[in-house]
Amino acid sequence: MSLRTSEGHRITTLASGVRVVSERTPAVRSVALGFWVGAGSSHEHEREAGISHLLEHMLFRGSQRYGSEEIDQIFDAMGAECNAGTDKEATSVYTRVLDGHLERAFDVIADMVWRPLVGSPEGVPAGELEAEREVVLEEIAMYEDDPQDRVFDVLGEAVFGEHPLGRAVIGRADVVGALTHEQLRSFHAERYAPADVVIAATGSIDHDTLVEMAAQRSPAVAGAAGALGPQLPAPGFERRVRFLHRDTEQYHVCLGGRGIARDDERRFALRVLDNVLGGGPSSRLFQEVRERRGLAYSVFTFANQYAATGEVGLYVGTRPENLTQAIEVIAAELERFVREPADKQELERSRENAKGRLVLALESTAARMNRLGSSVLCDLPILSVEEIIARIDAVTVEDLQELATDLFRGPSLSVAAIGPHEDALRKALGPLEAVTA
Repeated sequence: MSLRTSEGHRITTLASGVRVVSERTPAVRSVALGFWVGAGSSHEHEREAGISHLLEHMLFRGSQRYGSEEIDQIFDAMGAECNAGTDKEATSVYTRVLDGHLERAFDVIADMVWRPLVGSPEGVPAGELEAEREVVLEEIAMYEDDPQDRVFDVLGEAVFGEHPLGRAVIGRADVVGALTHEQLRSFHAERYAPADVVIAATGSIDHDTLVEMAAQRSPAVAGAAGALGPQLPAPGFERRVRFLHRDTEQYHVCLGGRGIARDDERRFALRVLDNVLGGGPSSRLFQEVRERRGLAYSVFTFANQYAATGEVGLYVGTRPENLTQAIEVIAAELERFVREPADKQELERSRENAKGRLVLALESTAARMNRLGSSVLCDLPILSVEEIIARIDAVTVEDLQELATDLFRGPSLSVAAIGPHEDALRKALGPLEAVTA
């Protein structure tokens, strides 16, 4: 067992490889607790696309000590709920409970994560896998009916191509429909090993007590941490256009390309950059596309960061009669952005926005727990609020210029769109392809 301490939090690594991180928050009576697992869609083979997501669902179908309905009843009786999420590189199971219920909540989640029925040779009772499979298939169908969500995964396919990061986390219906108990059991045994699990908690919590709970309930299997799974090949970035036909009232359009990795020191500049271009109501895209011209209700930029690379992008939803003009305005703004990423006022406003959102978010114990769990899982340093603010304050116009030139050149951005006519979309892209930035 090893222990590291830092301002505001403590980290202990058990002999099994489980890492436990906590932060005590004065003046609260609750605890935000999460189990973070290095299992996500980028760890899947093509033939098992969606297995991480289905397995996350199956954790709630019962463990060796707790039945499915019993899990729901236990958390209801505590005035809490247990939830979970899967992304490209991790799965998390989490809750927020009164401090007096922490041990009970910990016991249930630990059993779900390490000893789910789906992870045993016998498997879940007859019909349970099929029932949950149908739930996930309904979720996929619901998602397919929502173009405003679906277009972001179409963009992932355009930006990353055949790379695992380009696949949708939710999975494909044909694959999910064919996954077997043995595949789920094997994936659980491989990816839910103690060395790939981080337990994080914030709130009314004593670190030593949390460590004792983890030591008593985690499998006694030693091993080195391998949190982000097997080393993935570098994506082959190139400009691609992907279109999905749907009889929609709007065209849902995303532009995107290569971003930066989560440990890249430029991530603080990217926060500021995002705010200037499309991160909020005062941003250039919001003002030019929506406020001044009324070409869209929703227009914004975003960034996703992964272990070794990342993705930047923007979204706009607009009616067919506004599509060409909306793309023209966006193309012009991208060209101006690369040339003039921010003036003094924009830089100051964007830095203050980034700092304000950070501080306000970290007033939530759940947000603080998420930061601890994801940082430790990804082997990132847990910076104090003051350290992050100092890095944001250090961002200069020159930093933004370099990053904008590297990431947001219009002609190199991939395109994803959902709408009624592909030819109309391709014709509308002309101004973007003509940009010389």
